[in-house]
Amino acid sequence: MSLVIRNLQQVIPIRRAPLRSKIEIHLKAGEFPLPDFPDDYNLGDIFLGVEYIFHQCKEDEDYNDVLTVTATHGLCHLLGFTHSTEAEWQQMFQKEKAVLDELGRRTGTRLQPLTRDLFGGS
Repeated sequence: MSLVIRNLQQVIPIRRAPLRSKIEIHLKAGEFPLPDFPDDYNLGDIFLGVEYIFHQCKEDEDYNDVLTVTATHGLCHLLGFTHSTEAEWQQMFQKEKAVLDELGRRTGTRLQPLTRDLFGGS
C-alpha cells in the first residue's frame, strides 16, 4: 500500500509497504481485530470526495461538521457496520451517534449522524 500526495509542484510518496497475501478476518460489527503485526492495526482507507461533500452542503450546514460526520460514517464501515437492513442501520446509527456525541462533548460542537435517506437505504 502506498499513499501519494499530489500538489501542483511535485508528487510525494509517503509510505510504501507490501500488501500481505490473502488475509481473512471474521469479526462482528464493532469488534476490534487482534493483529499479529503492528501494521495490521490499519483497518482500511476512507476516501472522501471533499468537493462533492462541499457542493452537497446546505446553506445552513457547516462544511467541517458535514465532513466530520461523513468521516465518522466511513469509520463505522471500517469497523464492520453496514446499513443493508433496518436493524443494521439502527445499530450503525447508534454507534455513529455515540461517537459524534463524544466528539461534541470534547469539542463543544453538536454533530448529528447522517440520515438514512442520504444513502437510499443501501
